[in-house]
Amino acid sequence: MAVLRRRVDKLLGGETRLNDYELHCGAINACDGRSPIAELLQAELEQRFVRSIRAAAAHKSTQALSEAWQEACQGQEVAGALWATLTHARCDAGLQEQVLRDIHMLQHQVGSANRADLQRLEAMEAENQVLGRELARAQARSSKLLEERATVNAQQAAELMRLRAELLGSSTLLASLRDELAQLEAAVPGLRQRHAQADQIQHQFSRIQDLERALLASQQQLERERRRNEEAKAAQGAQDTLQATPACPNSNSTSGEAGSTTPQLGERAILCVGGRRGVIPIYRQLVERSGGRFLHHDGGEEDACAKLDASLAAADLVICQTGCISHDAYWRVKDHCKRHGKQCVFVEKPSTSSLAKALASLAPAAKEAQASSD
Repeated sequence: MAVLRRRVDKLLGGETRLNDYELHCGAINACDGRSPIAELLQAELEQRFVRSIRAAAAHKSTQALSEAWQEACQGQEVAGALWATLTHARCDAGLQEQVLRDIHMLQHQVGSANRADLQRLEAMEAENQVLGRELARAQARSSKLLEERATVNAQQAAELMRLRAELLGSSTLLASLRDELAQLEAAVPGLRQRHAQADQIQHQFSRIQDLERALLASQQQLERERRRNEEAKAAQGAQDTLQATPACPNSNSTSGEAGSTTPQLGERAILCVGGRRGVIPIYRQLVERSGGRFLHHDGGEEDACAKLDASLAAADLVICQTGCISHDAYWRVKDHCKRHGKQCVFVEKPSTSSLAKALASLAPAAKEAQASSD
C-alpha cells in the first residue's frame, strides 16, 4: 500500500487523502480499462516481476504454463508467478479460472496462517514480557550481589592493607630490637652467658625454696610426732600414777589424808579447753577423782567456736590449754572469764601433770565457792 500511495501521489501531483481501503478499491476500478493508473501499475508490476515474466516466456504451451503455475504455488514467489501467468499469451480462460481459484484458496490459507502467526506473536510478546520482568529481577539481584561482593572485596582489601601495615611494623620493630640486642651484646661481652647463668641461678633458687619448704614440712611433722610421743608418755605416766594411788573418798568425806593428796572440787563444773583427744579420758578421770564434773571443748579444731560460749556459761572453773587452741577460742575464753569473774588457769604445754597442777590451783576457789553457797 505504501508503494501504491507513492505512485498515485506522483501521478496525481499531490498527496491523496484516501484511506488504504478507498485507495485499493479506486486502483482496482481504474484497472477495468486503459487509464493512467492502469498503465502506471502495469509498468510497476512489469518492472517488479521481470524475472518471473522471463521465466514464463520459456513456456510455449498452456499445459506447460499450467504446470509452471502449479509448481510456483508450492514455492515462495507466488505473486510474480501470478502476474507472469495471467499476462502470458498462452493463458486461456480455463487456466485463468484455475489460477484465480488457486489464488483465492491461497489467500484463505495465508489469512489463516497470518492469524496463527498473530496469535503466536501475541503469546510470544506476553512470554517476552514475563521473561523481561524475570530478567529485570535477575539483573537487580545480580546488581545487588555485585554491590555486596564489591563491598566485601573492599573490606577485605582494607583488612589486607591493615595486616600488611602491621606486618611491616612488626618486621621493623623486630629488626630494631635485633639491632639493639646486637649493640648490647657488643657493649657487654658475654651477655648471653650472663643471661644463661641468671636463668640457672633462678632455677637453683626455686629448687632451694622447694627443698626448704619440704624441710620445714618434715620438721613440722617430726615436731608433731615428738609431741604425740611426749603426750603419750605423759598420759601413760599419769595412768600409772592413778593406778598406784588409792581411790579417793567422795566429796562429802572429811578424811584429812585424802584431802592432802587430791584437790577437792566440790562437784564444780570444770571446763577444759583444748587438749588431744587421746588424753581426754585421762583428764576426765583426774577431774572426777577430784570431785568435779568434767566439760571439754577442743578449742576450735573440730568443734565450732560458737559452741564454746555455751560451754563457758555452763562451767564454774576453766582450764585453757593455750598451746593447742585457736586464737579465736583463746580470746573468747579470756573475755568471758573476765566479764563473768570466773577463775581461769592458762596452761601453755598440754600434759597430764600440767592439768593436775591447774586443778590444784583451782581447788581453793572451789572451796570458797562451796563455802559461800553453804
